[in-house]
Amino acid sequence: MTFDMSQFLVTFYEESFEGLDIMETELLALDVGEADLETINTIFRAAHSIKGGSGTFGLNDVANFTHVMETLLDEMRDGKRDVTQNAVNILLESVDVLREMLASLQAEEDLDEARIAEVKQKLDNLLAGADAEQTAVTEEVGNTTENNNVENTDSSQLEEKNSIGWVIDFKPNIDMLQTGNDPVRMLRELNTLGEMVATPDISQLPDFLLMEPENSYFSWLITLKGNIKKSAIEEVFEWVEDECSLSITQLAPSDNIAISEGITDAEVISETITPEAENITEKVVTPDTSSPTSVEDEKPTSTKNSKPAATKSKRKASTESSSIRVSIDKVDELINMVGELVITQSMLSQLGEEEDFGEEQIEKLKNGLMQLERNTREMQENVMRIRMLPISFVFQRFPRLVHDLSDKLDKKIELVLSGESTELDKTVMEKIGDPLVHLVRNSLDHGIEKPEDRIAAGKPETGEILLNAFHEGGNIIIEITDDGAGLNLEKILSKAISSGIVSENDKLSDEDIADLIFRPGFSTADVVSDVSGRGVGMDVVRRNIRALGGTVEVKTETGKGSVFTIRLPLTLAILDGQSIVVGEEVYIVPLVAIIESIQVDSSLVNGVTGQAEVYRLRDEYIPIVKLCDIFNVKPIHENIEDGLLVVVEAEGKKVALLVDDLLGQQQVVIKSLETNFKSVEGISGATILGDGTVALILDVSGLISISKKNASKNKNTATTSVAA
Repeated sequence: MTFDMSQFLVTFYEESFEGLDIMETELLALDVGEADLETINTIFRAAHSIKGGSGTFGLNDVANFTHVMETLLDEMRDGKRDVTQNAVNILLESVDVLREMLASLQAEEDLDEARIAEVKQKLDNLLAGADAEQTAVTEEVGNTTENNNVENTDSSQLEEKNSIGWVIDFKPNIDMLQTGNDPVRMLRELNTLGEMVATPDISQLPDFLLMEPENSYFSWLITLKGNIKKSAIEEVFEWVEDECSLSITQLAPSDNIAISEGITDAEVISETITPEAENITEKVVTPDTSSPTSVEDEKPTSTKNSKPAATKSKRKASTESSSIRVSIDKVDELINMVGELVITQSMLSQLGEEEDFGEEQIEKLKNGLMQLERNTREMQENVMRIRMLPISFVFQRFPRLVHDLSDKLDKKIELVLSGESTELDKTVMEKIGDPLVHLVRNSLDHGIEKPEDRIAAGKPETGEILLNAFHEGGNIIIEITDDGAGLNLEKILSKAISSGIVSENDKLSDEDIADLIFRPGFSTADVVSDVSGRGVGMDVVRRNIRALGGTVEVKTETGKGSVFTIRLPLTLAILDGQSIVVGEEVYIVPLVAIIESIQVDSSLVNGVTGQAEVYRLRDEYIPIVKLCDIFNVKPIHENIEDGLLVVVEAEGKKVALLVDDLLGQQQVVIKSLETNFKSVEGISGATILGDGTVALILDVSGLISISKKNASKNKNTATTSVAA
């Protein structure tokens, strides 16, 4: 029987990345000056967990790096060090390095040794400054002692300071190995503190046939020489303090034990084992190379060349979690629904076994099928709820982003988060992060002014960016609001004209001009920087949001700020849709995009020179989009007045879809068209209907884009004809 540690690596990485997020959030919340004990303890616990876990899995580079961070945090926790902005910035940079190290190890890639060494040196420099301060304190204590003020000196600290070493009696509980803890790693850590001799006690070792490879039978009497703090030794065993018997006593000067110089930690362990015990250890402790107690696996190696055995194949580095933490309430609801479903299935099965099937049985069958439909719908909703996570998982990255870029741009900016408990599907959440980052960076760079400019404009010198999320209908709305200068519409229009995106004769509203920033390659930035102004980005933002079935629009007011509004579906798996008929084809229109459906009144249909037909609906002219022309389908009705118009809206624009007929509303399961076929403009996906046929799901934003292109072509054609 072997104990494969690799099965826990996935959980370790997920929990470590969560711990890093906690550390980053709490570090940003630290006030410069005296440390808040609760906040420091939270950061320390997260670092300690990562250190302990990485040590357990043999990720020594991570454990060693985290140990230095932990030492610095411990000094803050003990009040020996004030919280400075420099210390916070270095700790934040250390969190970044840890995240990169874990991502590289997870993907089985080489570590960036130069970056690790650079940041570790910064931590060491901080600690060196603390050591100098402590030395001054120690000298002051010595002077006080010389002045016969011994009563004010902690005698135990002086004894510890003058100690030449320690004797450690370490007896692991028999089941300690089963929790993933390994004594060999602890011995190795002790060996880094000073000169060590470890003598194993094998008196509890049973007969060979009675041995269990996952049990711990050894104990050790350890002599550790050097001027070492007792707390440093206790820290080594802190992870297993409840899983062992431990005694640490001070080494008397007479207990002088010669230790060979230059001995390695692996030799320290092996040379103290008798030949008889060594043979037994080889058979018992290392039955398989995957055993956590394998001595061979514990030879000092660099994590750059030795990777944990989670998988031997190369993987893409990612910190995205592959699992979801679900509350027990959601699980209980799902179990209850399964019970209801089983009862309904049993009732229908019993009904199907009856030989006489009359009107009474038919009525029971109808009722049973209705109950089955309700149960299936409720179960579907409960399953979807399991994938729903609070958007705080996305929002938590932005305090750090604003903190770093504010310093870089020399601006004072406050980030306000609202609606963090709003839930959306995990898949949507993972893909919305990058577009949100770009929009926030855009507000930081282009939106918020410099402090002196804000004061001159009569504003507070500190700008504000608000991230807000809330539910509206079947969608989730995310707003990025800033109180900056707003979009320079004149500059945007001028740049668009000079770039040939629009002509001087085009009559554009303020909304149309603001929308130009989403055109590919469009930028008004005078200086190209690593923050923004490269002429790419906003078009990618819109394209990525559209890929999620969502929309993005912007509203701005000069001198007061801008609001970017993202509208997303709650999930990418299920869609509430309206079935429509065009010719012999059935299409699905997302229900959230539909405003109304109307019978065509030919007197309200108008033709615009060089453009498509429009329909006058309550003093508003709406372009008519003929789906039969777009999808090359022969319509049932040749005359427009015989058809129906489905008025839809996306990104603040409305069009009227001309269809032959309307069918019922239904929930459909979305299948990716791009994955199974290829991307098609105007189509967001496909679904399988109840009769087994495939229906395409319309992309309203794409259809609006197609209608604009067609209108532009018609206009150009008309202009050419007039010129001729």
